[in-house]
Amino acid sequence: MEQIQQFLPLILMFVVVYFFMIRPQMKKAKQEKKFAAELKKGDRIITKSGMHGKIIDFSEKNNSVIIETGAGKITFDRSSLSMEMSQKLNTPDKPVADKKK
Repeated sequence: MEQIQQFLPLILMFVVVYFFMIRPQMKKAKQEKKFAAELKKGDRIITKSGMHGKIIDFSEKNNSVIIETGAGKITFDRSSLSMEMSQKLNTPDKPVADKKK
């Protein structure tokens, strides 16, 4: 019983680290992987570096996408696409209700 009490703080610390750090990180990685797999031609995206463009083709052997920007066609790795910013870009804006005074 005394040995368990000695290791209890260490066990509790591991549980807290798992639920507040490791688990959310794994969940986010899973969401990003799903986002990259669901991309299709014509989707508007933003890269993590801030480049805006539209997907025109995929390169499965390199696991990359070819996007069309104002400067031309550029190839990016799928992991360089920003899930959060691309989803914000593709969600339609909510119409603002007219406020009468």
